[in-house]
Amino acid sequence: MTGAADCVNLHGSCVALSGKGVLILGPSGSGKSALALALMAYGCDLVSDDRTDVTLRDGVLEATAPDTIRGCIEARGVGLLPAASVDSARLILAVDLAHLESARLPQSRHYSVLGVNLPLLHRIESIHFPAAVLQYLKAGRAA
Repeated sequence: MTGAADCVNLHGSCVALSGKGVLILGPSGSGKSALALALMAYGCDLVSDDRTDVTLRDGVLEATAPDTIRGCIEARGVGLLPAASVDSARLILAVDLAHLESARLPQSRHYSVLGVNLPLLHRIESIHFPAAVLQYLKAGRAA
């Protein structure tokens, strides 16, 4: 964590679609970079891989990459890959890959960062998971 009260460095990746970001959380080897790469293949932009700085500005959570890792993503078994990236994104969603979703229609969950609650999804073991996250970035979730 950084020393500032309004900024934190998290062990997570972030990609964005049209400026709206998803924070991908989970332990090492849980698939954070893999999900980010899948979302990038669908048209999302890389914000940060593996470590993400999150800053609270005027009630909005903004994600950026630490300078040392900006523009790079790890593909396990392939190596570090350069990638076009955006400077920042407004976080609208968090995904926690450490927890498996068992409900077909799960109730709403939240992940708190710097006192702000983000909608939270747990990992599902289905080929459609990246597409579902992408659709969430596009349109949110119906009740």
